[in-house]
Amino acid sequence: MAGVNKVILLGNLGQDPEIRTLENGTKVSTISIATSENFKDQSGEWQERTEWHRVVLWRWNAEKAEKLKKGDKVYIEGKLSTRSWEQDGVKKYVTEVVANDLQFTAKMGDGNYNGGVPMPTQDPYAGTANTSTSSNTTTQPATEKTEVSADLSGSNNPEDDLPF
Repeated sequence: MAGVNKVILLGNLGQDPEIRTLENGTKVSTISIATSENFKDQSGEWQERTEWHRVVLWRWNAEKAEKLKKGDKVYIEGKLSTRSWEQDGVKKYVTEVVANDLQFTAKMGDGNYNGGVPMPTQDPYAGTANTSTSSNTTTQPATEKTEVSADLSGSNNPEDDLPF
């Protein structure tokens, strides 16, 4: 049976993104995201626990990350990846999230911040995100809902099979 390696994070940037360009021109960015949870301890007092996540973004996601600043709220989807290297004769390991999707969400205190980048819209049939590349269009949040209904009446009308 195949396994699943999927990570979803919604958190705040702990520092400005670190962005590099490789010799072949490929951009790569490393960001640090904080996620927090609140819980009651044994004495009934509320506590906050913050986890820090190292995230690596490649190519167009790295380009989008150039617009991010410390404190920005982001949504990340990706997978866990562990890599190793040797430093001073000692083998070191790091586990990080390799992002395949980066979305800007509202900045603290601002309900409509998207960093000036069009937000991806999900195509329910293709399973991939599409973005608008036109610079003179305004991206609006998706409000249209797709409804799926099944015709259980047994109707076999050929007009119902038209793809448009």
